[in-house]
Order: sequence, then C-alpha cells, then structure tokens
Amino acid sequence: MTPLSDSPLKTRLLQADGISYLLAVAAVLAVLHFHLVQAVFAGLAVYVLTLKFACHLPQSMNRFARKAALGMVVVCVITALTSFGMFGWSYISSSHGIAALQATIIETLEGLRRTLPLQIADILPTTIEDLRQQLITLLGVHVQKLSVAGMVGITFIAHVILGMVVGGMTAVHHFRAHDHATPFIGAVRARLRHLATSFDKVVFAQVKISGLNAALTAVYLLIILPLFGIRLPLATILVLLTFAVGMLPVVGNLISNTVIVVISLGISFGVGLASLLFLVVIHKAEYFMNARIVGHEVQATAWELLTAMLLLEAVFGIPGLVAAPVLYAWLKAEVQAQGLI
Repeated sequence: MTPLSDSPLKTRLLQADGISYLLAVAAVLAVLHFHLVQAVFAGLAVYVLTLKFACHLPQSMNRFARKAALGMVVVCVITALTSFGMFGWSYISSSHGIAALQATIIETLEGLRRTLPLQIADILPTTIEDLRQQLITLLGVHVQKLSVAGMVGITFIAHVILGMVVGGMTAVHHFRAHDHATPFIGAVRARLRHLATSFDKVVFAQVKISGLNAALTAVYLLIILPLFGIRLPLATILVLLTFAVGMLPVVGNLISNTVIVVISLGISFGVGLASLLFLVVIHKAEYFMNARIVGHEVQATAWELLTAMLLLEAVFGIPGLVAAPVLYAWLKAEVQAQGLI
C-alpha cells in the first residue's frame, strides 16, 4: 500500500523538478539574450549579503521585530553597495581620475608620434575617440557595451536598481515560514539556493583574482619602478583601474594592460617594454588564474571553466563571458545535487 501511495507523490516531485529546470534554462537564455546580467548579479549580491548578515540576528526576536530588522538589513546592504559604486565611479571619473588618465594617454601618444617612424606614427590615435575606436576594433564590437556612456546609461542603472530591489525582496521572503510549500515551489527554491551558493563562491573567487592582479600591479608601479627612479604618472589610479576592470574576465585586464603600457612608453621605450613583459607574465595568464581559483571554489578543473567561458563568449559575447563561471558552477551544483557526479 505504501509504495502505491508514494508513487503519485514521487511523480509530482519529478515533474516539479523537470519544470523548474526548464524554467531555469529559459531564464538563463532570456537574461543573456536581453543583456540583463548586471541586474541579476546586482540582485544576487543583495540576496547573498542579506542572508549572510541576517543569520546573525537574534533568534529570540518576535515576528514583527524580525521583519523590521530584515528590512533594515536589506536597506543597509542596498545603500552600501550603491554608495560604494557611486563613490568608486565618481572618484575614477573625477578630474584626477579618468579625465587625467585620458589627457596623459593622449599626451603620451602625441610624444610617440614625434619619435616613431612615420609608418607607425600614422597608426597611433590622436584623440580619445580615436583611441576608443581602436580599442573597439581590437577587442570586438561587444566592448562597446563597456564604454563610459553604456556604464552610466539610464537603462543600465535602472536594471541594477531593480535587480537589487528584487534581490532584497527575495531575501526577506526567504525567512518566511514555508511549511506547506508545493513540490514546484520547493523545486524553484532549490534552484535559487544552488544559484546563490554558486554566485557566492564564484564572486568571492573573482574578487580574489582582481585583488591579486591589483596587488601585483601596485608592487610593480609603486615599489619596483620607484626603486629604479621611475615614477609612472597616475600610478594609484592605474592600480584602482586594474582592480575595477579586473572583475571582467580577460577583457578587463586587456584594457588595464593597454593603458599601463601606453603610459609607460611615455617615460621611455625601455620602461614600456618592461611593463609589457611584466603584464604579459602576470596578467595575460588571467584565464588560467580564473580557472584555478574559481575551480577550487566550485570543484571544477581548468579546462571545464575555460571551455564554458569560451563557449558562452562566442554565443553571447561579453555578458556570456562574465556569466560563464557562475552558470557553470550552478550547473555543476545541480548535477552534484542529483548524485550524478
């Protein structure tokens, strides 16, 4: 009698799991196709951080006080993330940040045009717009999404804010009692739980990668070069830029490396060559650093993550490249949960 009574329930659970997986696949494709990665990542960041902080709230709090405390945690997390983003962007885009960096780059390129052979000098850009167009040609049309105008666009900011709000609401909903949840709701929550865990691991690993790159760059720019009597202009800004764009796999390092080498060439050809060699040795290996560090967090080998990053970049461009480590970690978590590996 028991096996017969359990059979319909087991069928419902399998159906619920199947539908939740189909919805997850559809959601991933929609997010990548409509370029909503920034909104999803912002929401996941708020969700994960809220859960981490909310776990430290006293268990003895009554229901009303707990709801109020959760609301305050969500507000504080969103405010902190927004303030950090605005402060970082305002500092980089200030007169001592991007503007000064752009002026230094153009001044360096103008100096190079006077010293290099005519055939090579004609290739060098003469304005910031020329430089941007050459970078776009070098990196591909997808890099246009990383331009200043795109990063501060109304649509981008709206997506990020909405994503954070949804993430906060989801986090508050996480702590509600769900004693009578249907199998489908339970399956959807399992997908979200695995996604949040994967995001937590991968983003933490990516921060370590970006921090390591920035630290090595700081050692080179702020310690090694000054020991030889060489002081690169805007060295501190270059370190901050390396950390900021380092959160973008591969492309970010290519941008920071190009800027550092160009400014180094303004000092001398020898300094430019030394910077190029240093950056090639340290930063050009980011694919493998990413694969190793992230792979350790999600128990994936280097070739697995590299394959996922290359495949999704080829299909969806930069959004696919950025999302690939999280998506692969999520996929592997789901497969492990089913006991298949």
